[in-house]
Amino acid sequence: MILSILYSAFLLAAIGVVAAIILYVVSKKFYVYENPLIAEVEDILPAANCAGCGSPGCKAFAEKLVSTDDISELFCPVGGNDVMKLVSEVLGKEVAEKDPTVAVLLCQGSCEVRPKTTEYQGPRTCAISAMVYGGETDCQYGCLGDGDCVKVCDFDAMYMNEETGLPVIITDKCTSCGACVTACPRDIIEMRPKNKRDLKIFVGCLNEDKAGIAKKSCSVACIGCSKCEDICPKDAVIMKDNLAYIDPIACTLCRKCVEVCPTDSIIETNFPKKKIKIPKDKPEVKEDVKSTKTKTDA
Repeated sequence: MILSILYSAFLLAAIGVVAAIILYVVSKKFYVYENPLIAEVEDILPAANCAGCGSPGCKAFAEKLVSTDDISELFCPVGGNDVMKLVSEVLGKEVAEKDPTVAVLLCQGSCEVRPKTTEYQGPRTCAISAMVYGGETDCQYGCLGDGDCVKVCDFDAMYMNEETGLPVIITDKCTSCGACVTACPRDIIEMRPKNKRDLKIFVGCLNEDKAGIAKKSCSVACIGCSKCEDICPKDAVIMKDNLAYIDPIACTLCRKCVEVCPTDSIIETNFPKKKIKIPKDKPEVKEDVKSTKTKTDA
């Protein structure tokens, strides 16, 4: 009896020793060396794992930063220039400083200006809606209003406005990760430079239909009249497919295009109201303006 117990114990011990030896040999055989810089860089990154950098997560991006000689084209949109500067100091590699960007909705087709003509009964997701039908309005280019962009935002920087049926972007919370851009099947969300005081001018429409059709489906649609292109002093307005597009790099925010747009399809954000210039030789105009202002205030 005692011999049987000792034999069993010895056998188990022998199996354990053999297993340990095998595990040791396998671990040495298949050992993968990881550069300690990867962990150091990963600690610097914001751990958002948003894929805004083009990598599936912060660890993958850290590996890419360490293994790439020239990282001037690599950038973490969530961490921004401050994080990339720290990465540069750790790796001893130069990084390119980039202007911050923010998500912008290129559609202002609310329920008020873009009336519904049909009613969708299927699953309420933009991805499915875009595949099975053209939308609940006559505009085949605008927001579908099912909030896929809001669902993928990990930073609570977007919400759906129940009155307009459109997503609202909270600029101060937007990290420029680009998740909403990828999620939108209509491509109506764009990353644009975040200027000082978040001043922006852009065309809030992507309707490529001809003027009459576009205007019928949405009262604030771009009709391709080219007035904005004609008046722009910096050639920042590009006309293509019956649609105007404002180049954010070339645009100097002069607002001349906003003034001439007949359908109010050009959006300006965070600008102060323009002061009315009154000719010195026409005092009667000044009196009229003053009187109007008094009535309005009253």
